[in-house]
Amino acid sequence: MDHKTLKPFPQDFLWGASTSAYQVEGAWNEDGKGPSVQDMITPPEGTTDFKVASDHYHHMEEDVKLFAEMGLKAYRFSIAWTRIIPEGRGEINQKGIDFYNRLINDLLKHNIEPIVTVYHFDLPWALEKEGGWLNRSTIEDFKNYCKVLFENFGDRVKYWLTINEQNMMILVGHLIGMAKGNSLKETYQKNHHMLLAQAEVMKLCHEMLPDAKIGPAPNIACIYPATNKPEDILAAENVTAIRNWLYLDAAVKGVYNPTAWAYLERHHATPDIEEGDMELLKSAKPDFIAFNYYNSMTVAYPDLDESDTKDIDQQKMFTEPGAFQSVRNENLKKTPFGWEIDPVGFRITLRQIYDRYHLPLIVTENGIGLYDKVDENGEINDDERIQYYKDHISELQKAITDGVEVFGYSPWSAIDLVSTHEGISKRYGFIYVNRDEFDLKDLKRIPKKSFYWYKKLIAENKIPE
Repeated sequence: MDHKTLKPFPQDFLWGASTSAYQVEGAWNEDGKGPSVQDMITPPEGTTDFKVASDHYHHMEEDVKLFAEMGLKAYRFSIAWTRIIPEGRGEINQKGIDFYNRLINDLLKHNIEPIVTVYHFDLPWALEKEGGWLNRSTIEDFKNYCKVLFENFGDRVKYWLTINEQNMMILVGHLIGMAKGNSLKETYQKNHHMLLAQAEVMKLCHEMLPDAKIGPAPNIACIYPATNKPEDILAAENVTAIRNWLYLDAAVKGVYNPTAWAYLERHHATPDIEEGDMELLKSAKPDFIAFNYYNSMTVAYPDLDESDTKDIDQQKMFTEPGAFQSVRNENLKKTPFGWEIDPVGFRITLRQIYDRYHLPLIVTENGIGLYDKVDENGEINDDERIQYYKDHISELQKAITDGVEVFGYSPWSAIDLVSTHEGISKRYGFIYVNRDEFDLKDLKRIPKKSFYWYKKLIAENKIPE
């Protein structure tokens, strides 16, 4: 619906920005840190690895000072499991504890609220070699790791996120460092264990830190039918259940989405559920939902049969005979990296999540990757990024006016970082980091034009005219 007047953003709205440990920190093997699955990835040809990244580990104070200059009210970052417990279980690395203590204290000194993701794609390599999330024992390892975090940082961190984009790790895990199961059943057994681990940690957080808040952080997007044919609408419903609601129904309601479960039954891929598992899922009560949004998705009912797709990586292509087939939306423009741009879809997604779960929302990723360049004046004029944010934040304000409860917006990303499987050339940050894929140069930090635009937005608590 259209509104004659839009509600203002709340005065205490958490205007933030986001990163993840393995994409920004570097120092992959320094000060006692153990290797994670991300450290062991061989990147695509022509793209850098994560070993240095933006070298935030050695530039932390400088980066936080820039965040404060931008006026950030919050900074959403992840903690590297292997910087805290190098082998995934066992000995705690005090130097890792010290680093995050310094980071959190520095943020608070600048009145920036720390929002901590406990797990962002970087499972300890030692655990992965044992089988990773396929092993039920990883649930206890994860719980013990989070206990260490709550003990050491819980006196200062009020907002916790459990697992970043668990749905993407399941659907396209081969692209983001999660070893693919030997079968669809193994993949969804991993998913089940991650859901249980998340539930354990939400319960633990409420027990140990009664004043803190915790929630899941999946990637959620509205799904459009390609036409108004009933079959295409059914296909969109199928994808919405498998891509979105499977994960949030389990996290919030403690149940498996019935459509997604039917999909797993069709493929003989239902996870083995032990006594007490479903009770555990139901007992974990998130305080809010964090979610990442980049683009919508459009699907049609497939004109395929099983033989047409036997060689297709169905998880990668989002194509399923008898269920759905992804198609291009001709109504939407694309980023230079081929992602469709859909601000209205952002508003729709906000409404769909809130309508379904009635929990406060925070946006923990939203942004556009560009080939940013320093001009002859030493500046980065990323007007396309500014327009992207104008359009999306405008739709966010409309969603708030629609009645959706949103308490924060932390776009991706605070500073340039190494994008997963697309290197440093795909830049998201408000702050430019002077390096190329294989030439580290001086790693100088340079605020982009969008930095000053976002600074003005935060200061005025509204979209600049």
